This record gives sequence, structure tokens and C-alpha cells, in this order.
Amino acid sequence: MSYKTILVHADGSPQAAQRIRLAAQFALAHGAHLIGAAMTGLSRHALPDGSIVPIGTPFPFDQRRLRTRADTALTHFADCASHMGLPSFEARLVDDAVDDGLILQSPYADLLVLGQGDPEGQPDELLNRLPQDVMFQSARALLIVPYQEQFNGQFDQVGQHVLVGWDGSVSAIRALTAALPALRLAARVTLVASPSSDGGGRQAGLPGAELARYLARHDVNELAGARKAGAALMEMASEVGADMLVMGGYGHWRLREWMLGGATRSVLRGMTLPVLMAH
Repeated sequence: MSYKTILVHADGSPQAAQRIRLAAQFALAHGAHLIGAAMTGLSRHALPDGSIVPIGTPFPFDQRRLRTRADTALTHFADCASHMGLPSFEARLVDDAVDDGLILQSPYADLLVLGQGDPEGQPDELLNRLPQDVMFQSARALLIVPYQEQFNGQFDQVGQHVLVGWDGSVSAIRALTAALPALRLAARVTLVASPSSDGGGRQAGLPGAELARYLARHDVNELAGARKAGAALMEMASEVGADMLVMGGYGHWRLREWMLGGATRSVLRGMTLPVLMAH
């Protein structure tokens, strides 16, 4: 398994440049094709009055401003990809809502790169809940890049030392599987095994030693770590000098809101390094 197609969300925000650079770095390291996707933000289904139209029906109003904004974001993406010397990339304009557009494209990429929502913003705003909405409904794992401006330019060498948060849950298994191409290239992998406190299910509690043997068969250099979870994963990442975290994301849909598990919520709100997460 290797990354052959990586899709990055290009939205023209101040945080987009760092996100695109990281995605381009991954694409170069893995010889992958990079897609920069910019959504106009207008759902393909809804009219301004909230009514629903059949797929493919033209919108009865001017979308030029929305498309101009998306085109500008894609120009920045293409400039960055070209500057970094990517041999294979494309800029893709999508007439759709941001979350739906990314979810619908997810089956055709090996990894999605998105930005963290604003930790100081309103949690119910679309862009602030975008990572969790896409993660819980997409076909692929997400590599989420921290939002804070103080991290700008800090993640130029992501994937050299990867911290893996392991609780034996199905979501942790999926995240680990999705991360294998990155783990093979890492100079060091630190494993943090803990009992499942985030909705682990039947596989919770599998011993770290068995996981170490599994990783070794995949040619992954692994170093066992301590037992920590949740917000402590950020502390452990700082202690060991990790530049990337891999973990499962747990949550479920209830009363039209995503109810996140404790560790998932802590990391999504307080990440200090890129996180590869899968549901």
C-alpha cells in the first residue's frame, strides 16, 4: 500500500498555504498525484429558498463571485505545487458545499488533507466542524493541520517521527492502516498504548507488543511508549519530539450533532502538530 492520490482542501484562507505545503511534501515523498480541491460553497441540491432541486439542474442565479473566489484559491494552490516541484498535480473546482464536496471526492483519494477548525470560533460553524464532519462521513482518513497562526511554517518535515496513539479500537486500526505508507518512511515511530477510553469496542485492549510485531512485518521502525490518552497525547508528542500523530477518531450522530469521544474532542480542539485520524 502507498499513497498514489492525495487531496487537499484549498480555500484561500490564511491557513491554506501551510496545509498545501504539507500536502505537497507528502505527495513528493510518496510519488503521489496531488489534487487541490476548492468548493464554491453552494450545495448542488439547494436553492436560496431552501427547496431541493434534482441533481444537474442549473441554479437560477449568478455564481460568478463564488467561482471567482474558488478560482483564486486554486491559483494559489497551483503556484505552491509548481514551486515545490510536484510532477503531478491538478486544480479542481467543485460546485458544491465544502463538506459534501470533500466527502464525495474522498473515495478517489488515498488521503485527505484538511485544516483544523478555529479552536476559538463557534463550534457549530461549518468550517470549524469541517474536519469531524468529513472524517465521520468520508471514505478515507484525514491528515489535519493545526489552525493556529503561531504554527505557520513549523511543519516542514512532517513524518520523520510519528507518534501512534493505540487503544485497539476499530477507528485506531483504520487510522493505523491508513498511516502505514507514512510509517514506513518515518525514521522513528513511537507507540502509545492505552486502554480504550474512547469507544473502543471489541478490539479494545490488544497488547502493544502484538502491534509492534505487526508493524515490524510492515517494515516499520517502532519504539514502545507510555500509557497515555486524550489531551496527554499532545504532551507525549512534545516530550518525544514527534512531528505527527496517528489516532482513531470516535464519535456518533445524535440529535443532529456529532457527539465526540473525549480523546477525539481534546485532540481536535488542542492539536499542536498534524494529526492523521480515521473513524
